[in-house]
Amino acid sequence: MRIKAVIAYDGTGYGGFQRQKNAPTIQEDLEVALDKLTGVPTRIMAAGRTDAGVHAAGQVIAFDTAWAHSLFDLHRGLNALLPEAIAVLTLGVVPDDFHPRYAALRRCYRYGLYLATVRDPFVSRYSLHITHPLLLEPMQVAAQHLVGQHDFAAFGSPPKGENTLREVYQAEWSVEGDSVYFDIAANAFLYRMVRILVGTLLRVGCGALTTADFVEILQNQDRRRAGPAVKAQGLCLRRVVYPNETL
Repeated sequence: MRIKAVIAYDGTGYGGFQRQKNAPTIQEDLEVALDKLTGVPTRIMAAGRTDAGVHAAGQVIAFDTAWAHSLFDLHRGLNALLPEAIAVLTLGVVPDDFHPRYAALRRCYRYGLYLATVRDPFVSRYSLHITHPLLLEPMQVAAQHLVGQHDFAAFGSPPKGENTLREVYQAEWSVEGDSVYFDIAANAFLYRMVRILVGTLLRVGCGALTTADFVEILQNQDRRRAGPAVKAQGLCLRRVVYPNETL
């Protein structure tokens, strides 16, 4: 049977989601736990391959297993074997042809900033520390121009092939106390797309770019004028949406 699971993880100290030879990964820890629990080698599929240091609150995986006990025991056993940085939130049986990547309709990410003159050790693990004020209104206006289908070549590279067209459903900033969040949802993302977008929008927030400049960079696919990718620790995959799920 095929199992779909929603997982959360702290990406600090990991080389990313996908297995690699020279760094610990989320996929490796999940598969090691499954191997121990089921007694057979198990490979997992994922909705997305988050980069080194990126977190997830709603990553989706799937795997095939001949597990003969209850789903409750599978859920409990996995969480008992996984390191504290990874947790299985929910799991259930899905059709055998379900694939968490290809069945996904949209992916929702959040990037967090912490605005203060002095860093806070309790939030620095999950946000980018900014010591100067930001012009949030032009940042919001610029972000609204991302909604719709565009060529995002200025803000990343495709994981495969050459297609850089993506459709963005939401792109907005919000403020909660000293924290500022950028929420973006799209059908798919380019490599480092969210982090480069935030880096460019921060240039708008600092006054180095105008909203018109930002739109021009988007329309002309001008990577040279786009900002650098911001640090990974502020980025979190919050949710993956599938057919028949409410937003």
